[in-house]
Amino acid sequence: MTQPADLVITGCTVLVHDEQERIGFQEDAGIVVRDGAVAEVTSAGAARRTPAAEHIDAAGQVALPGFVNCHTHAPMAALRGLAEDLPTEEWFNDVVWPVETNLTPRDVELGARLACAEMIRAGVTCFADHYFAMDAVAAVVAECGMRALLGEAYFSSQGPEGRERSLEFALRHRGAAGGRITTALAPHAPYTVTDADLAATADLAREHGLPVHLHAAENREQTDASLARHGATPIEILERTGILGTDVLIAHGTGIVERDLPVLARAEGRTAVASAPRGYLKFAWPTTTPVRALREIGVPVGLATDGAASNNSLDVWESMALTSLIQKSTERDPRWLTARQALHHATVQSAQAVGLGDDVGRIAPGRRADLVLVDLTGPHTQPVHDLAATLVHSARSCDVRTTVVDGRVLMRDRELLTLDVPAVVRELDERLPALTDRSHGRRIQEYGIQD
Repeated sequence: MTQPADLVITGCTVLVHDEQERIGFQEDAGIVVRDGAVAEVTSAGAARRTPAAEHIDAAGQVALPGFVNCHTHAPMAALRGLAEDLPTEEWFNDVVWPVETNLTPRDVELGARLACAEMIRAGVTCFADHYFAMDAVAAVVAECGMRALLGEAYFSSQGPEGRERSLEFALRHRGAAGGRITTALAPHAPYTVTDADLAATADLAREHGLPVHLHAAENREQTDASLARHGATPIEILERTGILGTDVLIAHGTGIVERDLPVLARAEGRTAVASAPRGYLKFAWPTTTPVRALREIGVPVGLATDGAASNNSLDVWESMALTSLIQKSTERDPRWLTARQALHHATVQSAQAVGLGDDVGRIAPGRRADLVLVDLTGPHTQPVHDLAATLVHSARSCDVRTTVVDGRVLMRDRELLTLDVPAVVRELDERLPALTDRSHGRRIQEYGIQD
């Protein structure tokens, strides 16, 4: 006799992809989950006849692949709203990097707990994190049930020890939490990591089969400064140091210029870009991630939020809607980026960006059961003439009712099941005076893209 399924979801409309990755919607459907994976997407009637340990009636809801936050700094949720209305250089040098000298592993853990709670409630099931004291983040991920690509960040100013810690972390945690944790080497950026250290990182990535996650060409000012100082763009520096010969996730890329496109197109490794549009608007950067140009050369663009200290939010749903709107404005074409294209970035391309394209990003047999249920019965989502448009432009992350990762329900009917937010907030409030003290005058690094 067939063993009961772990989880059966019935009565929902399921976002599905065909063999050409085109998006469709299967109505009155059921999802059967076994051993943390989707066993089948079938009719609601057939699913109801399947014995299961847990059952969710999702009538009136839409099942989507869980969103992936392709670049963030989860512990920086503890710094939300601390540095407001500042240019990039002042934001780093006057507030954020002085405060980060105070960080303890407990601060990092509490910030990560707050961030994971926020992301679970916003329908994010996986995130790519790039920060310090990442053992604490890995422990939070293991406990709360999310999926994550984690990297211990380093600067060249830390000496070889920084790079060595990044490697040691990546090797020790790779495959942890039952496979929900993958790891990367995490140099900060070409303007804070020397060419020699980038080349050494590329060698280590190839030797150990690890991806690289870093910031590069974050804005046009960085690209202009790199050209003036080195005669090469940040993307060209990644090529000449061998980083583009590895699997690399590039954060932001709003400074990617025309001459960078053939460089990215001929990259030997898997190359992806993570775009966090809300922060670019907030910093008043003059350009955004060139999504259309990257798509045309086959580089996937995943959606991201960056850290809550700059973005104030870890809401990838908002990133999806903003990406569509900003691309329409930038390209001066209302037909780009469509709602269906935006959903593709939020699902398939985001999964590809973090190296999990074979595991998540779709609700399909054999894929891990990372999915969310979205309630579209509210007045702001009715009537539904175009379901894709309703999801992208009318629905909000607060419409997510249930979040599932690896077949485990992390939130049901808006109730978090794996994290205690009030306890986190109480302790974090007690620690804030010491964390935010800048009287010592120290910085972990100097932000200056020109000599």
